[in-house]
Amino acid sequence: MDELPGAFGTSASFALRLGQSVFSSASLIFMCLDVEFYSYTAFCYLVTVMGLVIPWSVTLLVLDAYSVFVKCLPLQRRLVSLIIAGDMVLSYLSLAAACSTASVTDILPDVGGYYCPPKLCGRFQLSAAMAFLSWFLSSASCLFNFWLFPSL
Repeated sequence: MDELPGAFGTSASFALRLGQSVFSSASLIFMCLDVEFYSYTAFCYLVTVMGLVIPWSVTLLVLDAYSVFVKCLPLQRRLVSLIIAGDMVLSYLSLAAACSTASVTDILPDVGGYYCPPKLCGRFQLSAAMAFLSWFLSSASCLFNFWLFPSL
């Protein structure tokens, strides 16, 4: 079988996982730089989801690195189906978290400066943007692995 770019165990998958790890970590860091994120449920949800995405993507980043550099990790249907299911669930959760955070940060400045100072709202919007980028990479990885699955 030809190697499908972006599927598990390839260098493209390694790059997708690296980007996903970086963007989800950046989203979490930008959200947690200030302690006022706990005042809104959408922000707490984003922190929780990114807290789930980071270990998942780092674990698969290590597996991809091992597979790329050692080249002895065999692809099995169960492993790929587990990766597809995990990516699908986490991509839906991260999309929901990014959308809810983006909508709250869009509404809060209109309500008044008291609820969200411009510096703080800008940081929350940047966190939502990083979450959207993490979601995009996660969904791309899920689609590539879903495409690989029938050939196993």
